[in-house]
Amino acid sequence: MSITATSPAVFALYSRGQTGYRAHPMSRPTPKPWIEQIHAYVPGKSRSASGRPLTKLSANENPLGSSPAALAALVEGHNPADYPDPDARALRETIAAVHGLDPMRIVCGTGSGELLHCAVQALAGPGDEVLASRYSFSLYPLLAQKVGATAVLAADDAYAASVDNLLAAVTPATKVVLLDNPNNPVGSFLPPSEVARLHAGLPAEVLLIVDEAYGEYVDPALQRAAFELAAAHENVLVSRTFSKAYGLASERVGWVTGAPHLIDLVNRLRGAFNVSVSGQKAALAALGDQAFVAASREHNARERARLADAIAALGNHGISATPSEANFLLVHFEGAVIATQAVEALSDAGYAVRHLPGQGLPNALRITIGKSDDMTRVIACLRALCGEAA
Repeated sequence: MSITATSPAVFALYSRGQTGYRAHPMSRPTPKPWIEQIHAYVPGKSRSASGRPLTKLSANENPLGSSPAALAALVEGHNPADYPDPDARALRETIAAVHGLDPMRIVCGTGSGELLHCAVQALAGPGDEVLASRYSFSLYPLLAQKVGATAVLAADDAYAASVDNLLAAVTPATKVVLLDNPNNPVGSFLPPSEVARLHAGLPAEVLLIVDEAYGEYVDPALQRAAFELAAAHENVLVSRTFSKAYGLASERVGWVTGAPHLIDLVNRLRGAFNVSVSGQKAALAALGDQAFVAASREHNARERARLADAIAALGNHGISATPSEANFLLVHFEGAVIATQAVEALSDAGYAVRHLPGQGLPNALRITIGKSDDMTRVIACLRALCGEAA
C-alpha cells in the first residue's frame, strides 16, 4: 500500500504547518542497520600525535615516486570541461597488450577498491557471507558490511592465508572469497599452485577474487598465473592497481579482468566516467615505462631484505618479521620492547608506520619499504630502541 500525505504513518512523523507538512523534531532519515555497524576505512597516518608532518611509511606508497613518463603526461593540457572516456578504451587496450589479455575482459575503476565493491555488491547481500583470511586487507569486511552481508574470516596459518582453512570456512551462504596475494598487512604470498587448489575446492557459484594490488613486486615469472586462472574459468576475477609499484596512488586507477559475464556485472555497477582524464593519461604513460616498474621492484627487494636482516639480528629482543613479497614488512614486538614504544620512537625519528590493533595485531607494525636513507634511519631507530649501537 502506498503512503500518501493523509496516511496515518505520515501524520505520525509530520505535523501540519501554515506552509505545509513539517518534520517532527525527533524524525530523521534512518540508515539500514548494517550500515550503522560500519566503521569508516582508516588510512595510514602522516602526522604525529602533535600534528607534526612525518615521512609516511604507513601507506605502502612507492618511495621512488612516479614514472617520469607519467609525470610528463600529467602536465599535458586537457580541457577540464570535457568528460573522460567512460570506457577507458585506450587504457584497457594498453593493459591488455602489456599483460597478454583480452581488452573486452577488462574494466577500469577508481582504484581497485571501487571494482572490488562492485563485484561484492553484485553477488552478496543480507543473509550471504563474504570470506577472507583472518589477516587480510582491512577493506574486505567493509565490502561485506556495505551490502548487508556477513564478513567471515578464516583462521590463518602463521599469519598467512591457509587454503585448507579457507575451504573449511565455505558454507552454502558463501558468495565471494577475497584473497589478497601478496597479502596486506602480512606480505605473505600463496604460490600459483595453492591459488589453483583454492579455486578447485570452491563451488562453481562462488566468486574467487584474487586481489593483486602488490602483484608487480612478485617475481615476474609468477605474475601471469592468476590471469590464466581468470581466463579459463567463469568464477574468477583478478584485480590490479596503479597505486603501488606504478606510483600513481593519487590518481586512483585500478582494473579487473575475468569472464565476460563478471565484467558485465562490474560495468553495470561502477561509476559513470569513473576514471579521470588525468588518471587515464598517467596510467597509459606508466604502462609504457616498464623500466620504472622493474626499478621499483628491484629497489623494494633490496631494501626489504636489508630491513629483514636487521630485524632478524634483533631476534634476541623479541623482534621478528613475517617473510614478505610486498613492499612492506610486518614486524612483531614480543619482548621487552612493545609496538607502541616503537611507534613513538619512530615518530620521534620522523616516521609514520602502521600500528594494527584494529586488525587483531596489537603487537605488530607494518613498515613500508622507503628510500634507502629512510630505511637506514629506521634500522638505527629500532637498534637504539633495543639498546644496541646504531
